[in-house]
Amino acid sequence: MSITLDLSRASAAVKAPVNLSGLTREGLRNALIEAKICPPEKAKMRASQVWRWIHHYGVTDFALMSDIGKETRAALADVFTLARPEIVERQVSKDGTRKYLIRTAPGIEVEAVYIPDVGRAGALCVSSQVGCTLNCTFCHTGTQKLVRNLTTAEIVAQVQVARDDLEEWPSPKEDRRLSNIVFMGMGEPLYNLDSVADAIDIISDNEGIALSRRRITVSTSGVVPQLQALGDRTAAMLAISLHATNDALRDKLVPLNKKYPLDQLMAGIRAYPGLANTRRVTFEYVMLKGVNDSPDEARALVKLIEGIPSKVNLIPFNPWPGTDYECSDWKTIERFAAILNKAGYASPIRTPRGRDILAACGQLKSESEKQRASARIKAEREADGDDAAVA
Repeated sequence: MSITLDLSRASAAVKAPVNLSGLTREGLRNALIEAKICPPEKAKMRASQVWRWIHHYGVTDFALMSDIGKETRAALADVFTLARPEIVERQVSKDGTRKYLIRTAPGIEVEAVYIPDVGRAGALCVSSQVGCTLNCTFCHTGTQKLVRNLTTAEIVAQVQVARDDLEEWPSPKEDRRLSNIVFMGMGEPLYNLDSVADAIDIISDNEGIALSRRRITVSTSGVVPQLQALGDRTAAMLAISLHATNDALRDKLVPLNKKYPLDQLMAGIRAYPGLANTRRVTFEYVMLKGVNDSPDEARALVKLIEGIPSKVNLIPFNPWPGTDYECSDWKTIERFAAILNKAGYASPIRTPRGRDILAACGQLKSESEKQRASARIKAEREADGDDAAVA
């Protein structure tokens, strides 16, 4: 006897409500129309009201939107959400750096870091992916496999979380504590350009968070085909994770170089939209003892970037558990900087920040991944001990 199941009454999977924080202005208008919150002719006005409450005042409750009718507020709450993600852990370094471990969905965790006294007042280092595919050998984040791209809402949420913590709502015109955004956290931003570009549109909007695009920097390891699009779509400041002056060494340090070698990368940088003395590219160069820190390397770097409006950030290597690299001696770093300075390039030595909470450059990695790795290493050691005992 065959049995036929009647699935006609089976309910569809419940979709999570859309978080309006991750919608551009156009996306917000369209969402209000599609949800029948308001007719098309009133959508622009209504979207502007909602926008200011979300991005200028930082509200997370539709009921607080006092210039919108109660019925409309109730309708918004029925369909949409403004909820912040869960803050799994908040750590504060002895130097004032704050690191946030943020869980945006089950199994999805990213780290964002607020660094005071950087930029005009303070910079937030945000992530664009969970994990990374680039496997740069000196970078802790690169040891975590890619889980997925972050959504626009998940990127914007990192800024909102930091502003919540800094008590910086409504958006101040002056005396900001969070004045700069740097896409230098987990992941390669140009592999998630759509979400990154939309997030920059939201963060820079003058009726919201209102951070100037000239105070937003996107760092890439060199996804050359996307450089033009990054400049055209975002007008963000460009930073290049360089770290070597020849293909042989960069192939080892930044494996992406095998796909886009230095000649292609430098050509792409020279063509970056808006590049000028007032909009210089930043070359990031981590100082690795005995690897890339010789005077010859400094002179090769000068030759490599010749003619490009730029500065070089020299980054003392930040150690992490399991790495084989060491940081260059301070005198070596100063000698390297002096060669660049003599050639006319600003070459500040970045002061390591947040090292004691693993919040410094190259140290970010989601806590769940760290715990899994720790448990795996412990299990392997115990297994080795058992094998030795048996032998």
